[in-house]
Amino acid sequence: MDPLRNVRLPLLKYLQASGERRVRVSEEGKTAHTLFRLVARWERFSLLEAELKTGRTHQIRVHLAHLGFPIAGDEKYGDFALNKALSREGLKRMFLHAWRMRLPHPLEERELVVEAALPAALKSFVHSISAKEKQDYGEKV
Repeated sequence: MDPLRNVRLPLLKYLQASGERRVRVSEEGKTAHTLFRLVARWERFSLLEAELKTGRTHQIRVHLAHLGFPIAGDEKYGDFALNKALSREGLKRMFLHAWRMRLPHPLEERELVVEAALPAALKSFVHSISAKEKQDYGEKV
């Protein structure tokens, strides 16, 4: 993944034969724009920050999967074989977390900023992949 990537791909909601709701990149879809920033990189994974310029259903998940960078643990749009292996390695959920949200305050004319720390399970996974790379490749990582 590039250090900074603007993704402008239209997204279309549809129903599968089973009735499950899904989203895919399609010219018939609605405009969707996500700005991705590379935060950290390991051999098998990258940690990204996503800034939503539009707010479409599953926007981050579908944009990344379409680009070939599915979110670890994503059971709908992800790499299912990798997810199974990651579950055995300790990642029991999708690695997607809203750490900061900015929105208009509902009562005052100001911006409201809400932040949430990375959950322990995701923090633990980051530490484990960092430690594994240090073990496999020495302190150069």
